[in-house]
Amino acid sequence: MATERKGIDMTTGAIAPKVLALSWPLVLGNLLQTAYNLADIFWVGRVGSDAVAGVSLMFPLSWMFVSTAVGLTAATIALVSQYVGADDRRKADHVVAQTVLLALGVSAVLATLGFLFREELLALMGAEDAVFDAALAYIEVIFLTLPLTFLFFAFRAALQGAGDTRTAMWLVFISAGMNVIIDPFFILGWGPLPEMGTRGAGWATFVARAFAAGTGIVILLRGGFGVKLYLRDLAPDPTLLKKLVDVGYPATLDGWARSFASVAMAAFVTPFGTAAIAAYGIGIRLMSVTWSVAGAVGQAAATGVGQNLGADTPDRARRVTWVATAGTMAMLFVAGGICILVPEFLIGLFDDSADTVAEGRTFLTVIAPFWGFFGGTMVIQGAFRGAGQTKVAMALSVLARWVFRIPIALALAFSFTITVPVLDLQIAALDLGVIGVWASFAIGAFVTFLLAAFWFSLGRWAEGVIDDDAVDETGAASTEQSESSSGLQADSETEVNTDD
Repeated sequence: MATERKGIDMTTGAIAPKVLALSWPLVLGNLLQTAYNLADIFWVGRVGSDAVAGVSLMFPLSWMFVSTAVGLTAATIALVSQYVGADDRRKADHVVAQTVLLALGVSAVLATLGFLFREELLALMGAEDAVFDAALAYIEVIFLTLPLTFLFFAFRAALQGAGDTRTAMWLVFISAGMNVIIDPFFILGWGPLPEMGTRGAGWATFVARAFAAGTGIVILLRGGFGVKLYLRDLAPDPTLLKKLVDVGYPATLDGWARSFASVAMAAFVTPFGTAAIAAYGIGIRLMSVTWSVAGAVGQAAATGVGQNLGADTPDRARRVTWVATAGTMAMLFVAGGICILVPEFLIGLFDDSADTVAEGRTFLTVIAPFWGFFGGTMVIQGAFRGAGQTKVAMALSVLARWVFRIPIALALAFSFTITVPVLDLQIAALDLGVIGVWASFAIGAFVTFLLAAFWFSLGRWAEGVIDDDAVDETGAASTEQSESSSGLQADSETEVNTDD
């Protein structure tokens, strides 16, 4: 008999208040995580535009690493939540240990490869001269930070699977505050420390994440939060490690599709100069705040959809999705409107040089009106994940970036001509410059939302979502266990949709 777990029941009562109650800790946690990047950019902006551009180039790569960590730990949430729901704490603890082992192994490989090929990576992204030097100083330290980042994600996933989302939120709050406080000491040389510029931003992040990861591991070792880390469980378990990879890979591929597209978009911006690169980095970070909100609501939608499909109430699952989508879009349309009203102020908070402010104003004017469509798509993707349709969510990410955004950016921003011999036709790009790159974000967001809404309205996600086979794939031992934990599978999917 499964032990009773505290949580929000999305199968009854008014939908909007429950979505809000489920979302706010996730929203706050995501926003606090975003504070790491915003704090770095704010203080690096005191150094100069080259430094801002250098740190900005690292953002897509950081996104790729976070996506990998999220994919690995998505399976952890699924397995831990179901073992806890089945009152099999010992197996849940074993999953936690294997997750820590996997996180350390994968992050060590990525950190080593990234450090060895750091210069080639930056050259591939088009970094040159002072921007190259600033980016290199930052990226060298960030690669050393990767194992700490992965360990914290493992800790957060373990506790979320056990039904605790607030402990990690408070830990992010403390570590993000630490990062904000120590940034100027490392970057600008306040107090006894020498001025280190972008390298200092990297070291400040390293210290803050070392605190978060170290505290998280101590909490797991002590137990008392639903799961516990036993050192004897760190011996490799090939079967469980394979299961963690098999369950998590769609989320990882989804994140990589986003990350590599971001690298490509950054490379498109680079030829247009330092101001454009800096404006892109600042603008994307402002957008990442809205993505944090939409991603959290998407996680709440995933839980709501999963619980209602488990309760055989697909109509309510559909209503949960549309209510969450409408509320998120309304909020983000308002946020976009505010950005359009005061773009110079927002950009100037991070870099007050006239060229960057001017380019940033254009960025926000073109893209901010479409923020609601970005958010709406993310919530619908969360609903698909809650229904177990992770491949559909991944397909939407691929289409949004590689079919819509990138080809449109090429067609609008650059000068070239394509000849179609069969039709005796020549197609010329519009050569609008960097504004064409900005426009591709807006157009791609609108088209993707229409596609996502249409795909969801077909209702195919409601067929055979939570059954014995699906539960078995995520580690349930029997039909009896699946009955006790079917409502938890949706909870296990919520971590996947962290960003757009």
